[in-house]
Amino acid sequence: MTAITAAFTVDLRPGEDLPGAAGRFELTKTWTGALEGTSRGTMLTAGDPATGDAGYIASEIFEGAFQGRTGTVALQQLGTMAGGEPALEYVLVPGSGTGALAGIRGTLTIEGIDDDGVHRVGISLA
Repeated sequence: MTAITAAFTVDLRPGEDLPGAAGRFELTKTWTGALEGTSRGTMLTAGDPATGDAGYIASEIFEGAFQGRTGTVALQQLGTMAGGEPALEYVLVPGSGTGALAGIRGTLTIEGIDDDGVHRVGISLA
């Protein structure tokens, strides 16, 4: 595995409700570092975050460059919180890459969120 770092800021906007979800949000992320570009997608939420029990799923398409290779790739997230303890799966979707990103696979880890909202991410390629 290769470990690489990047960062993103996210803009969340409420979207139209969908059956099976407590909330829907449209998202746009601006990526810097090893990933340079923009991703756009949708997040669906459920549960009761105020009690420490909730979850979300999100799917987005990144367009830009990864270590200088340009193309697109889908990113998927599954986040849960039980008793206030978070768990997150965040992956580069196998088979979704285009252009010079065709064939890319791996996982992402949120390593921290700065006070200004910048999310620090570690990327491990498979």
